[in-house]
Amino acid sequence: MEQGEWYKLQNGSDIRGVAIEGVADETVNLTAEQANAIGQAFAQWLSAKCAQPMSELKVSIGRDSRLSGSSLAQGLAEGLMASGVSVSDFGLASTPAMFMSTVTQTKHHAEVYDGSVMITASHLPFNRNGFKFFTEQGGLDKNEIYQILSFASECKTLRFERSANTVDFMAVYAAGLVDKVREAIAHPTHYAQPLTGLKIIVDAGNGAGGFYVERVLKPLGADTSGSQFLEPDGRFPNHVPNPEDATAMASIRDAVLRHQADFGIIFDTDVDRSAAVDENGHEFNRNRLIALIAAILLKDYPGATIVTDSVTSDGLSDFIENHLQGRHHRFKRGYKNVINEAIRLNQQGVFTPLAIETSGHAALKENYFLDDGAYLVTKLLIELAKAKLNQQTLTGLIQSLKEPVEAKELRYAITEVQFQAYGQMVLDSLSEYVAEQGDWQLVSPNYEGIRVKCSTEDEQGWFLLRLSLHDPVLALNIESEVVGGMAQIAKRLGVFLLAFDKLRLV
Repeated sequence: MEQGEWYKLQNGSDIRGVAIEGVADETVNLTAEQANAIGQAFAQWLSAKCAQPMSELKVSIGRDSRLSGSSLAQGLAEGLMASGVSVSDFGLASTPAMFMSTVTQTKHHAEVYDGSVMITASHLPFNRNGFKFFTEQGGLDKNEIYQILSFASECKTLRFERSANTVDFMAVYAAGLVDKVREAIAHPTHYAQPLTGLKIIVDAGNGAGGFYVERVLKPLGADTSGSQFLEPDGRFPNHVPNPEDATAMASIRDAVLRHQADFGIIFDTDVDRSAAVDENGHEFNRNRLIALIAAILLKDYPGATIVTDSVTSDGLSDFIENHLQGRHHRFKRGYKNVINEAIRLNQQGVFTPLAIETSGHAALKENYFLDDGAYLVTKLLIELAKAKLNQQTLTGLIQSLKEPVEAKELRYAITEVQFQAYGQMVLDSLSEYVAEQGDWQLVSPNYEGIRVKCSTEDEQGWFLLRLSLHDPVLALNIESEVVGGMAQIAKRLGVFLLAFDKLRLV
């Protein structure tokens, strides 16, 4: 494979490609051979990072339920072991557990790994797959992924006959969550099983999240009957394993109502994202999920700062700042962006316990700023059990959250080859256009795109126009507090956008 083709595998801070056939016009570019070279490259990179010879390094490998996972894991392990690295195969695992293997040394497990690799493509279609890399400092950044791909482009396939060690690390990871729940609830009569009396349904979407039923909820005493799609199946036959997907959320909501459960949980494929549903079918995702975990954390850390991505609502800001007495720091899209911003704020002395994106990526300071869907819902379950002990409800924590009447995202494809420059030109022009409108105001501070408050009586909302992180797309988010307001805002903005002939609504 030519060097330029290697760099096409980079997807921000991950590696992703087409791993198997089955989708028209999508050519396979990520095979066991490429995985072998990537294993060698990671060994080389990690050796320099740790200042240790490759023969002294220990690396863990895990994968989600994708059909290509086993083949890629074998290729990756061969490349690592042929380089002299000691490899442990975790089999089916979650992305957060893979990171935890680089920092966890508890009563459940003494081994700590120098590096870790998760084979996943999150919620993408069945034919895709990829790699996420971790050290004890967290996930790698874009420049480090570029380095690894550069090294890989120079590697030839190396064979290694011996198999990797197999380790059931998910048992270790799950045991840590069980301990946390028991200690946090400290139930007066059911210490070991503090979720006794609660019916909790899990939808794993046929990804890697099924472990949460057998290894976390059942040992804690929960009734998990009605849980669905727990069996790993890389074809994802029931719905896309994605908490942002409307069909997926409808599936877990319907299951909760059908089985009269107290709570429903849904994971994405590799369990770094999650969402939930209460006993009445109300969804905890996007702004509602952020509001809920913020309410839980700000009880313990009054006045603290919550970092979110750029598309969160004005109602959420009002809830965090005026009802919870915290601070809302709205930053850029991208889970690594919000995490890095929260870390930066803490380093500057601004206590920030949470970095969370509306997609469901939530990273807590108390948990290494790791975006961990299972840890997030574990925090929610702790609060649910405490609320039940006090004859209260979890939903009651966000009863004062004001939600938009209307909300929508539109996407405009940029047909200009130099799409970033063109997109920025549109944004610069919009800034000037807004300044000419007496009833639109630029929002400040603002860290991504152009955010505008729309104050007329028939609009009462806001919009954000931003350039996509990776694609030739301008994304437009609009929210309004009145019926018809969204259409009014879109109509006025549409007049401005018509002047740009390289934009196409998709």
